[in-house]
Amino acid sequence: MTALTEFQRLEAQGSWRATNAKDARDVIVSLGEATLTLMEPSTDRPLTHWSLPAVTRLNPGRLPASYTPSSVDRDETVEIDDPLMIEAIERVQRAIANHRSRPGRLRGALLLIMAIIGIGVAGAMWLPDALIRHAARIAPPAQAQAVGMAVLHDLSRSGGAVCRRKTGQQVLDWLAPRLLGENAQIFVIPGPLNGARRLPGDIYVMGEDMLLASNGPEAAAGHLLAAQQAQDPEPVTLDALRHAGLLTSLRMMTIGTVPEGSVPGYGAEILAEPLPRPDFDGLPQVFAAKGVPTTPYARSIDPTGASVMSLIQNDPAPARSILTDEQWLALQQICAG
Repeated sequence: MTALTEFQRLEAQGSWRATNAKDARDVIVSLGEATLTLMEPSTDRPLTHWSLPAVTRLNPGRLPASYTPSSVDRDETVEIDDPLMIEAIERVQRAIANHRSRPGRLRGALLLIMAIIGIGVAGAMWLPDALIRHAARIAPPAQAQAVGMAVLHDLSRSGGAVCRRKTGQQVLDWLAPRLLGENAQIFVIPGPLNGARRLPGDIYVMGEDMLLASNGPEAAAGHLLAAQQAQDPEPVTLDALRHAGLLTSLRMMTIGTVPEGSVPGYGAEILAEPLPRPDFDGLPQVFAAKGVPTTPYARSIDPTGASVMSLIQNDPAPARSILTDEQWLALQQICAG
C-alpha cells in the first residue's frame, strides 16, 4: 500500500468498548495496510483486528473520532483523538476504495469499447446493403434505365451484341409503350433466352430464337408480358445494384450516372439462372387487357400443353393481330445484316 509511505509504523492511543454494556478500556491502535489492530498497552497483545474497508466513522468531523468495525453492528467502538492516526485511517480507506473502483471502471471502459466495436461491425455489415436498398427504392426512371442499360451492355458480352437493324427496332419502339408501358424499351440479342427478361428501368430483352421459332408475334409478346408480371421493378434494380456494389449506388445517388462497365459478369450470371415465371392464374386477364392470346405463349413453354393447360383453357383469344405482317417480318430480321 503506497498510501502511507511516510509512516513506517503508526500507532496511537485509543479508548475501546467491546460492547455498549462494557466500560471503555485504553488500547493501542496500530494501523496496518488493510487492518486496525487494537492491543493491550502493557503487553502489546492483540485484542481484536478490524478490516479497514469495513471500518465506519460514527461522528465525521468531530473529535475524538469514533469508529466501529462494521456499518451494521455498532456495539463495538474505538475512540481516537490523534489527528495523524485519524488522517491515516481516512487516507488508507480512500486508497482501498480507489483500488476497488479501478477494475470496475476498466470493465466499464472495456464494455463500452466492445459495444462501439460491435456497433461498428454491425454498421459495416448492415449499412452498405441499406444504402443499396435505398438507392434502388428512390432511383428515378432515368437512373433505373441507366442501370438497365449497363446490365444490357454486360449481357451482350455473353448473349451477343444487341441487334440494331433500324426497321426491326422501330417495330419494338412502337410496340413497347402499347404492350408494356410508356417508358418501356425492348431489345433483342442473337443469343437464345428461351423467353424474355426484365431489366432495371423497365427494359426488356429477348433472344432472336423467340422470333425465329414462332409463326407470329403472339408468343414473343406473351413472353414480354410474362417477364413484366414475373418481377417487380424495384427488386430487379436492387439485384443489379447489389452486384455492382456500394460505390455504384453512391455514384448513382450523388452524381446520377451509372457507367456501362459497372456490373461486370452480371449478364452471364442472370443468363445462367432459370427464367423467372409468373403465376399463371393471373395471366389470362393481363393478356386479355393487351389483346394477346395465351395459347402461343403456353405452347412455347410446353408444346404438349400438359403443364400450361390453364392458360390454354382460359385463352382470351382476341381477334385482332398484335403486329401487321410487314411489322412482324421486319422484327424477325432485326438481327440480320
